[in-house]
Amino acid sequence: MNFELPPDVQAHLKRLDTFINEKIIPLQHKDDNNRFFDHRREASRTQWDNQGLPTHDWEVLLSQARKLADEAGFWRFSFPTEFGGAGSTEQNLYMCAIRYHLASHPVYGGGVSLANDLQNEHSVVGNNPIVIMLQHYGTPEQQKTFIPASIKGEFRSTFGLTEIHHGSDATHMDTTAKAITLPNGEPGYEIDGNKKWQTGMHSATHCLVFARTSGKAGSPRGITAFIVPRETPGVEVASYQWTLNMPTDHATVLFKSVKVPASAILGPLDNGLAIAQTFTHENRIRQASSSCGAARYCIDRSVEYANSRKVFGKALSSNQAIQWPLVELATQQEMLRLLILRTAVEMDQVTAKAKAAGKAPWVAIEQQLGHKIGMCNYYANRLCTEAADRAIQVHGGVGYSRHYPFEHIWRHFRRYRITEGSEEVQIRKVAAYLFGYKTTGEAGEKKGTEEELKKSEAKL
Repeated sequence: MNFELPPDVQAHLKRLDTFINEKIIPLQHKDDNNRFFDHRREASRTQWDNQGLPTHDWEVLLSQARKLADEAGFWRFSFPTEFGGAGSTEQNLYMCAIRYHLASHPVYGGGVSLANDLQNEHSVVGNNPIVIMLQHYGTPEQQKTFIPASIKGEFRSTFGLTEIHHGSDATHMDTTAKAITLPNGEPGYEIDGNKKWQTGMHSATHCLVFARTSGKAGSPRGITAFIVPRETPGVEVASYQWTLNMPTDHATVLFKSVKVPASAILGPLDNGLAIAQTFTHENRIRQASSSCGAARYCIDRSVEYANSRKVFGKALSSNQAIQWPLVELATQQEMLRLLILRTAVEMDQVTAKAKAAGKAPWVAIEQQLGHKIGMCNYYANRLCTEAADRAIQVHGGVGYSRHYPFEHIWRHFRRYRITEGSEEVQIRKVAAYLFGYKTTGEAGEKKGTEEELKKSEAKL
């Protein structure tokens, strides 16, 4: 077995480093742009007197970086080939290697740089779930209209699954859409309900809204996805949620008798939840890579500081109280990195087999690798917050200050223990495989009984 990254992946990372050092880092240091990344970062990014939204200059700078990355051929790497993507058969491996590399890099790592600022998922290598959903589920007209516009930044959509009263229990959503006839005589739908944590609503052109069109609460069937223009009458932003890490762009949105044509439906009627599954696994493994890389960044910076810091006439690192916690974290981080990369390779293999058989790759990935992806994601997000906390402790007073990035890293990555599926939900998924209540389809696996599953869920 070869545990090294393939030569083509290593070469791609070197080209990416060259681009960042020649184009992105100079832009970050230009004028006073570093105010968005040094101790002033939170204040410079936030409109404190305007609902806590991002400042205009901050978003303009991010847009400039993405434009440079696109011109250099990096930003669209994971996009469909017909829209400038690389079309790699090792896409999951590449994306995991890239995100780990960017987050762990000694100069621009930690997710706090113009190359890769993860507070708002900015990166010189784009991760655009909406494009993936449109690619797999959009009508030819929707693909033609929205995918090129999304790449240009002219189509920006929220993702409306979570609600005020429903998070992980999305199938119990309150939002409904009933069939109606529009004033022009065309068939349409009227949407009523609400969505919460609608990221990017302040600049969105559209909202992707999941609503119940049939069936009973709790059923995965009967939910449909709609592409709703932001300016449609009845779409109302109720508030923006101020968060642990500011600025915020997470809105609570109300839908009051919002009327849309039937052509606004994305994907199959009554089976819209399948759309969310098209990118869940890719997002989770990529997030795991970023969290693992940021953990590595915190560990490495702590080791450097402990070696250079002198206390009582000797290096801080000579104390076992400093060494041992970092040893534990370094061991966990390295094992996790290998699991992430192996899982990414397996995802690419499963994807290739599914496509060859004419099947949906994400269905096969969920069945065969859902538990491994869950392991990677929940553990990486937890490890990153633990590594950031330890870095603060090792650095002492300066670690607690905003002159180092660790408090920012902790505040940002703490969210991922909740979003993209809370760690409790993902642990439950792993448990379902581990105890046989769900199988990977491999021969010889024994599936637990419904009664055993209920007993297990009651204990959890």
